[in-house]
Amino acid sequence: MDKRVSGRYRLIEPIGEGGMGVVWRAYDEVLDRTVAIKEVRYTGVDEARRAELNRRTIREARAAGRLDHPSVVVVHDVVEEDGRPWIVMQLVRSRSLAQVVRESGPLRAGQVGVIGDRVLDALRAAHATGVLHRDVKPENVLLADDGRVVLTDFGIASMETETGLTATGGLVGTPAYMPPERLNGEPARPESDLWSLGATLYTAVEGRPPYKGDSWAATVAAVLRDEPRPPVRAGALTPVIMGLLHRSPAARMPADQAARLLR
Repeated sequence: MDKRVSGRYRLIEPIGEGGMGVVWRAYDEVLDRTVAIKEVRYTGVDEARRAELNRRTIREARAAGRLDHPSVVVVHDVVEEDGRPWIVMQLVRSRSLAQVVRESGPLRAGQVGVIGDRVLDALRAAHATGVLHRDVKPENVLLADDGRVVLTDFGIASMETETGLTATGGLVGTPAYMPPERLNGEPARPESDLWSLGATLYTAVEGRPPYKGDSWAATVAAVLRDEPRPPVRAGALTPVIMGLLHRSPAARMPADQAARLLR
């Protein structure tokens, strides 16, 4: 295709798609390099709401772009074009944690501990600067070909004040990785990212998420109502995973304690 964003980024091909938009492989004609571009699409809202979401997405992507951490994907540029944000990022040659689990099955507890340690370190660095992720899940954890663990998709604003719910009651995002407080309509907080990390590590070591119903509604009900079944493959990781999955944010395992247990 011959689409250019901001007059310099030539879109080559889509390499991923989700509820919040499309990720493109693109070529930066100014700096002569291949990049990834997230085309953020907000659907099901009126123009005023879309404009508000676009502004917040751009603001938060810029804040994420100031993060300097080996486990945070580098944000090169943020552009608004065609009425929506485009976030230009480092192209990380990798497979997502979700893809690895889907293709190869559950990971060994030791591997999961290393992944958890690096993602948690990235989250702690972000939280220290006031940046929340809001969408930690296996699809957003990249296992790079060079051995790095990279957390991507910082700064993507969710619908309805980050509650994960649209005005019509529909879900945005993956409810299996959305903490109870957000499903209850409360705003995101650092502890929300920690719950999502716990659910992600549970999936990595067990091969399935801690909550999975026959439908989105059934999964949401389970997150809000049920205690997670303790993992059977996690070994020494069990206390940290279960601590992060505590339903109450106030009782959830703190990040510093989780970091000690993961190392």
